[in-house]
Amino acid sequence: MTAPPPPRYGEGALPDLTPSVLAALGVPGETGVLGLAPVRRACVLLLDGVGAELLRRHPEAAPYLSSLPGRTLTAGFPATTATSLGSLGTGLPPGGHGMLGYQVAVPGEARLLNCLRWSSAVDPLTWQPAPTVFERAEAAGIAASYVGPGEFAGSGLTRAVYRGARYLPAADVDQRVAAARSALSDGPAFALVYFGDVDTVGHLTGTGSPEWLEALATADTLAMRIAETLPPGSALYVTADHGMVDVADRVDVDETPALRDGVRLLGGDPRSRHVYCEPGVAEAVLQTWSELLAGRAWVRSREEAVESGWFGPLSPDMAPRVGDVVVAAYGDCGVIASRAEPLESSLVGMHGSLTAEEQHIPLLEHSTR
Repeated sequence: MTAPPPPRYGEGALPDLTPSVLAALGVPGETGVLGLAPVRRACVLLLDGVGAELLRRHPEAAPYLSSLPGRTLTAGFPATTATSLGSLGTGLPPGGHGMLGYQVAVPGEARLLNCLRWSSAVDPLTWQPAPTVFERAEAAGIAASYVGPGEFAGSGLTRAVYRGARYLPAADVDQRVAAARSALSDGPAFALVYFGDVDTVGHLTGTGSPEWLEALATADTLAMRIAETLPPGSALYVTADHGMVDVADRVDVDETPALRDGVRLLGGDPRSRHVYCEPGVAEAVLQTWSELLAGRAWVRSREEAVESGWFGPLSPDMAPRVGDVVVAAYGDCGVIASRAEPLESSLVGMHGSLTAEEQHIPLLEHSTR
């Protein structure tokens, strides 16, 4: 199966959204490639896991979101939360901000960094040194806020991609609505509101399950209530970090010795793998993985994946974080590691790859201009 086109970095991808929002707010030097109309206050609502294809498939569960005008963006690769939060937080493609997957190798060390859970041994400001959109907004005199779960305030991921924002903890719909209202209440302002329930439930029960539909309905209510509280001169932009697919076809690396041969570290997640090889065997590993995953995944060398534009322009110091072999699953396949990753391997819904179901994300708008 031929690999799809790469994400539309610089034209219509998630990393283009926040710079376009800052441009609409009048921040000098920002690139507004999405052509958003000028606005005084802007709120980006990030609905984790609410891909455009899923939203189109279930309009009855999200009548408000389905009524909004909008368009479709691509998430970026890998289509996973840590990477997409890096893209939103910096306005750079993954190759620029370096949050290149759920788990990536720490260069020069024999270990992985879990970019969601982080590790105190990795400095977030060194790992992701680019200025964030929140820092750039504040430097231009625009109040910048982030609304999300209180337990992540001060986490490594937060410091890497949200630094510069005033962190407003919120645990439910009411608290998120109140925090968004507060963030936008005074002067020019930019706020990002995160809601993760749809993704969480999708991982556990699959897309389209009764529990998933209930979570989507809650996301719909949240969007509607934030829209209702916007002050004059405001815009609400609703988007997602990725979509999701239900995985039934599981290739277990831990039960397939040939897939372990020559592999030093296995990063990424079941839909988007970074395979880090022992010295001198990358070509052999590439051939083995290509043969064993034929008809299930696109398997590329690091150089091929980079040249194909999967990560966008890759900063030279970020290159060692990319696997020697990069794997993007398609269909309902997931490349699991049942012993090394028991939790991740047990999930029903997964994401990360280049398929439309994972890449296509909505950009919906409501304004009080």
